[in-house]
Amino acid sequence: MREVRLPVAGPSFDVVTMGSATQDVFAKSDAETVTYTRHGDKETLIAYPLGSKILIEKLDFFIGGGGTNSATTFARQGLRTGFIGKLGKDAPGLAVFRFLKEEGIEFLGAVGGQTGYSVILDSTEEDRTILTFKGANDQLKEWEIAETLAGLSARWLYCSSMLNESYGTMKRVMLRVKGQGGSVAFNPSAYQAGQGLAGLAEVLRLLDVLILNKEEAQLLTGKRAEARELLPLLRDAGPRIVIVTDGAKSATLLDGERLLFIKPLPDLKVVETTGAGDAFGSGFVAGLARGLDTRQALLLAMLNAEHVITEYGAKNHILTKEEADRCLAEDRRQLVEEHQGRTGKSYK
Repeated sequence: MREVRLPVAGPSFDVVTMGSATQDVFAKSDAETVTYTRHGDKETLIAYPLGSKILIEKLDFFIGGGGTNSATTFARQGLRTGFIGKLGKDAPGLAVFRFLKEEGIEFLGAVGGQTGYSVILDSTEEDRTILTFKGANDQLKEWEIAETLAGLSARWLYCSSMLNESYGTMKRVMLRVKGQGGSVAFNPSAYQAGQGLAGLAEVLRLLDVLILNKEEAQLLTGKRAEARELLPLLRDAGPRIVIVTDGAKSATLLDGERLLFIKPLPDLKVVETTGAGDAFGSGFVAGLARGLDTRQALLLAMLNAEHVITEYGAKNHILTKEEADRCLAEDRRQLVEEHQGRTGKSYK
């Protein structure tokens, strides 16, 4: 790989995101779910009769991908936002580019290959299975964005999953932002978590914030344990703040001095869960970028995720700054805090 030398001065952003961009197709059918047990673990599957033609009740097209989902949160929170990724010269790529422009997000990436594509298969339950084609998302080379990145500076870099050539490019951008005094957040996928702490050691040492779900945390640490047991192991690997989410149950944060717990609101009407993780992670970092304290940022993360899952599409109900401020002022949840063995107030 040829060396790329980047100048120091240039455009400044509050947040730059790196990650995938996709055309998402939501296919709603009346497929049933089945549960089976394998090696003592239960797993739920969406079931389609073999050889049948399944009627689709509802078909929707949206822009998705962790990079654009998170960028949307930051832009709607009033932060100057850029997106680094790779789009194809095709109709889905043009749709992504138009969306970014409408949201006021500056495209800082490259063009080539075939734009990523996802098919979201919904069932009669409130969850889904995603068929995803990575395409250009995994093909971002460092030299392709050298000119765009010349002089780039950002207070925050927020990275979601990138694989293959794009992962190497992401690490170089992390080093650049960190070297300029910026902060770095990472929301890895199960693919990356499966590399273990040793495999991700280089990246983990650069992080200010690591956000992942419990299954990813278990993969990364190699331990089947609860969040409160996994958090110290993850923080010891380098990140200043670590958050582990546990679906509809809770999210737990460790910053070295305290554990913070937050639960989602009860009786939420869940329509579709795609994008909830992106909304949560970017909501937390958006709060920090806006100058909120850790507790308020954690609440903003949960509020953003709660709103996203009440509609189809990963972006259709991402909070604006005005909506977020109103929700923060009206929400009466009290976060549980544990500090040096003392426990704060519980949820009401």
